[in-house]
Amino acid sequence: MPSHWVKIRTIQYCWRPLLLAHLLLLSPSAVVSAFTLTMGLLKVGVPQPWEKSKKNLNYVREAGVRQFISTYNRVKDLKGDELLWGDEIEYGIFVLDHQNKKVRLSLRAKEIMDNLNKNEANSPYESEGCNWVPEYGAWMVEATPRRPYNGYSVDLLRVERNMRLRRKRILSELNENEIAPTVAAFPMLGALGDDGSVPPVPVGGPVTESEYIGDGIINPHPRFAALSANIRKRRGEKVNIRIPLFHDVNTPEYADLPGLPPSTCCGEESILLWRFGKGDLSREKYGNGFVIVGCSSSSREFNDFGDPVTLQKWLVDVECDGCKGLFYRSAPGVIVPDADWPRNGDVVVGSAIPDVPGWIRLQNGYYLPMNSDDGKVKFLHKVSSETHANNQQKKALGSETPMYRGSVGNINDVPDLKSALETAVSSLSDKHQTFNDEAKMFNLRPAIHMDAMAFGMGCCCLQITFQATDVDESRFLYDQLAVLAPIMMALTASTPVLKGRLADTDCRWGIISECVDDRRPAERGRKGGPDPDPEVAGKGYRRLYKSRYDSISTYIYQGVSSEDGQMNNRILNMYNDIPVPIDEDKYRQLREAGIDPLLSQHIAHIFVRDPLVIFDGAVEEVDDDTQTEHFESIQSTNWQSVRWKPPPPRTGPNDPHIGWRTEFRSMEIQLTDFENAAFTTFITLITRVILTFDLNLYIPLSRVDANMQRAHGRNAAVNGKFFFRRHMAPLEKGDDGFDEQYTSMFSTVNGKKSTLPTVFSGDDLSALNLTSTDSDVSSWEGVSEKRRVAPNASGGTEENSYEEMTMAEIMTGKGDYFPGLIPLVYAYLDHIQCDSVTMDRMTTYLDFIEKRATGQLQTPATWVRNFIRNHEEYNFDSVVTDSIAYDLMVACKEIGEGKRGAPELLGDVVIKPILASDAYQTKLDSTRVVSNDHIRSLLQRYATRKTKFDETIAVEFQI
Repeated sequence: MPSHWVKIRTIQYCWRPLLLAHLLLLSPSAVVSAFTLTMGLLKVGVPQPWEKSKKNLNYVREAGVRQFISTYNRVKDLKGDELLWGDEIEYGIFVLDHQNKKVRLSLRAKEIMDNLNKNEANSPYESEGCNWVPEYGAWMVEATPRRPYNGYSVDLLRVERNMRLRRKRILSELNENEIAPTVAAFPMLGALGDDGSVPPVPVGGPVTESEYIGDGIINPHPRFAALSANIRKRRGEKVNIRIPLFHDVNTPEYADLPGLPPSTCCGEESILLWRFGKGDLSREKYGNGFVIVGCSSSSREFNDFGDPVTLQKWLVDVECDGCKGLFYRSAPGVIVPDADWPRNGDVVVGSAIPDVPGWIRLQNGYYLPMNSDDGKVKFLHKVSSETHANNQQKKALGSETPMYRGSVGNINDVPDLKSALETAVSSLSDKHQTFNDEAKMFNLRPAIHMDAMAFGMGCCCLQITFQATDVDESRFLYDQLAVLAPIMMALTASTPVLKGRLADTDCRWGIISECVDDRRPAERGRKGGPDPDPEVAGKGYRRLYKSRYDSISTYIYQGVSSEDGQMNNRILNMYNDIPVPIDEDKYRQLREAGIDPLLSQHIAHIFVRDPLVIFDGAVEEVDDDTQTEHFESIQSTNWQSVRWKPPPPRTGPNDPHIGWRTEFRSMEIQLTDFENAAFTTFITLITRVILTFDLNLYIPLSRVDANMQRAHGRNAAVNGKFFFRRHMAPLEKGDDGFDEQYTSMFSTVNGKKSTLPTVFSGDDLSALNLTSTDSDVSSWEGVSEKRRVAPNASGGTEENSYEEMTMAEIMTGKGDYFPGLIPLVYAYLDHIQCDSVTMDRMTTYLDFIEKRATGQLQTPATWVRNFIRNHEEYNFDSVVTDSIAYDLMVACKEIGEGKRGAPELLGDVVIKPILASDAYQTKLDSTRVVSNDHIRSLLQRYATRKTKFDETIAVEFQI
């Protein structure tokens, strides 16, 4: 087999006859004979060692962009694809030692997976099936449905059935002492030394060099070890993961931090914020045992290193003839290309940088100079906190944080874009403001320290991929789902225990983010580290604000604008308010190829990363016109909260068609198939709601990032508040007898209509036509005007406003202007005239989600934390012992298999028991029985049985 052979995980799908039209979730435009939904990519070959692969990094980056351009031009006009979708569930396999009450990793995943796939191949006649693929850990297996779900409401019922089937089948391959509960993380990983697995493996090894886990627990496929080693080698040191430790009554690490009451950090009205990926300063100051945290309701802000800063409002007023505003800088001296910059009259919020005089760092992460280089022209003026922008064009665009500039003309007119944009980066000094004693005590927390990729990539999750009708719909869904990512992560939180300790967080995301963080010190904004390296991306010195596993950094739906032609050639999304590092050469190459600015920015952004694994015989041998291997090598290792997936190439005329897809990646795994199915179908229905009702969820990405931090907080689903858009549909225009007023379309649902205040009384909403009409649709290939202008924030301040909402408000509604996501789903199901059987099950799912959102039911994270704290052996010291972990995993297994009730999690929902004996269908065999004795023994077993009819007759006639 050639070393560059590529193995694609696939789900086979054969169409059955079309059902009644009223069952459609999304009407198909055509019927095809077969469909293959690619859920991932796994290459078989020999990975190059890091030092060898470094010589090919630049070639792969260059070829990857060429491959994307070739693919995009080939498939950009594909339209009319129908909804096809699928979920991915990851399982951990564990060994129980009943005698000693211990639980360990079972390293038999590959053997189990191979057996499962063999059985699947022998069961092609079954209408439902599963597909089994390897995961990072040697104890992990991932499963998907063998054929995707389609766009009919009845397919919503397939989800739980298939998930239950997957659980049955994996149970059928386990040994008597093995279990496979759907838990997010093995609670004792890294806490057991050499005794953490069966068979045991020694701690450490050349791949991870870990102090806590051994290389032997990594999946034997060569890609996974290469990933682990190359992340460490590119970074220049081991990864460093530090999670805030839960403060219980007897937690010893808090003994030296008096004044912090147990179980609280930020007060009743706030939740702890763990700023994952930004802990370098606390590590330098306090070592691996501590981490600096914040609070969601604190008025104090922190910089990238955890230092407290004072925010100030600044008026943009460039005092020179013909000057209209300022360029954003991604760092002092580095201009941001093709963005929408602040212009004269705008008010920005930021803080002065003590060690770089003359510069401020904005709240959105960008930088601005206070004056010209010679100090003669003043750019920024301190103003009162009550001051608001007086820029009329900004009001027309509706952006509270304006980002536009037009003083230099069209950026494409600049003769040499690269030389105009690339200037020397002024590195920040490593001198930082010293905390006072109170700040130290309040923000410094003991940490759970981890040092290897396995701690993050060993977590299990729930992911969903949707095929869109065309490229624009896939991009629009990408943006909308990015807003929902932290919301759904908080609602599904299930990771409160790590390395044998209770954490003060509930989610896995930040752990994975730090476990694959291959950024060098300069890329993280620190001094020191290796010298600039011309072979790695950005020479290892380009400032990268996030790990390669993080929330998205840019929306990608371009939309359209009625502004002048110059603006149509710019990145118009007013909600892109955080720094987006890009490879300028790649950006220019993409623009010259005719790709729009926002998508060019997205691709140039993910290509600031290096490929992590390069295989021998698959570098220059890859055909850029027909293959996408190099593009995928970087795309697939940018693990963001949402992933946009172009159609893969077809190698022959008989290959199945695959369209534009969007993957939703943030949700945590749940203990039962009922819960996993409820959230899977909910997100699927939400995508239909957004498209059918023409809704808009955009908020600034800085607020999405804030939500991502808040979502990690302990019991954030109940105690937290999240930024969310107030009006998902344009406001309606009316007249109250005195003046024009604007109201929410939802405010008339209860028979009343109330007008809405604006954030700034001077905003002129009457200048905009906010009334939806039928003419809005069909003017742009059937896409409404509302969607076309959604990313541009056209409309007034109130229409584009957002506010903090509780999870209950987001899900069930707030006031008369925000209906809530769950009522919208009900309205959609009514709109499509959903069949009664599906409607009954969806009602059960939605009722469960509502109860969790309102705190009537617990998240798995809260249930696990309470289980541990109520265990008879728990000493209230945040330590999870072997015995506690054993009982916890047994309980999780029994809940998932329907053998133990869990009313705190499920309410009155009862899980029907799952049996391994039901894993495969039984054939109605007609093979002749040779032995008459066997027939007689079967008859004797049932001959004496009485039917209910016989028993009734006997009673009535006293026989």
